[in-house]
Amino acid sequence: HEREITRLSRPFLAAHAARAPSDALQHALSAEGREALTRLFAEWQVLDLLRAHPARWEPNALLDALRPLQPRLYSIASSRKAVGDEAHLTVAHVEYAHGGETRWGAASHFLARAEEGASVPVFLERNERFRLPADPSRDILMIGPGTGVAPFRGFVQEREAVGASGRNWLVFGNPHARSDFLYQTEWQDALRRSALHRLSLAFSRDQAQKVYVQHALREQGREVYDWLQNGAHLYVCGDATRMAKDVHAALIEIVAEHGGLDTDAAGDYIATLAAQGRYARDIY
Repeated sequence: HEREITRLSRPFLAAHAARAPSDALQHALSAEGREALTRLFAEWQVLDLLRAHPARWEPNALLDALRPLQPRLYSIASSRKAVGDEAHLTVAHVEYAHGGETRWGAASHFLARAEEGASVPVFLERNERFRLPADPSRDILMIGPGTGVAPFRGFVQEREAVGASGRNWLVFGNPHARSDFLYQTEWQDALRRSALHRLSLAFSRDQAQKVYVQHALREQGREVYDWLQNGAHLYVCGDATRMAKDVHAALIEIVAEHGGLDTDAAGDYIATLAAQGRYARDIY
């Protein structure tokens, strides 16, 4: 309830390495071991480290070395104008096999196990930069693969509730259409009602060649550029490790190609959108 046991931290790893001498751990902590450290953080929890490299810990010292449990931040996937006194979340249940055992994510597993009517602790964090445009006539282009689609569900609900005249374009992706098309029927209904004006999809594993949201953007690059030129606001939500970088690079390529600019000038164009508050990212 109070200490972090599913996520390793560098300070804890260093404290443990001092008690369990290991060339592998020392390498991971060195300047040359960045890839090994990243892989270790991605694959191991505290339990895995203690098992793989046993060491003598006094109980209180072990607890003090663990990080305090941190809140997990989820984008609110609803608008109160649509759902009333509720807050909807889009949660991917983190569950995977490691060493013949099952591992879970702390918050997602806690929520998955919670029964209806249960009380859960809540931490609210405002994000002033990831907001709908003040002018409801502005178009918005939303790029949200996977659970990154969450805030855009709320955006579309809000825009419909207030009668915004601007158009809404969602670019969504996930591995498989049949099992991973989050909120499929809601988006289809929104298209029929003209609450959503355009839906672009990229299901990466449904064909031999992998297709991601950045590919969908490039395919419709002329329309993307036209929307930006006409004042649209651009939003990106989801994975920071690869997706956000790939989408950013695709946007620069689109602006360069359809705006007749070189790469540096296209990068400046995108930077200007961010400075104007027209390019916002919520990435993790």
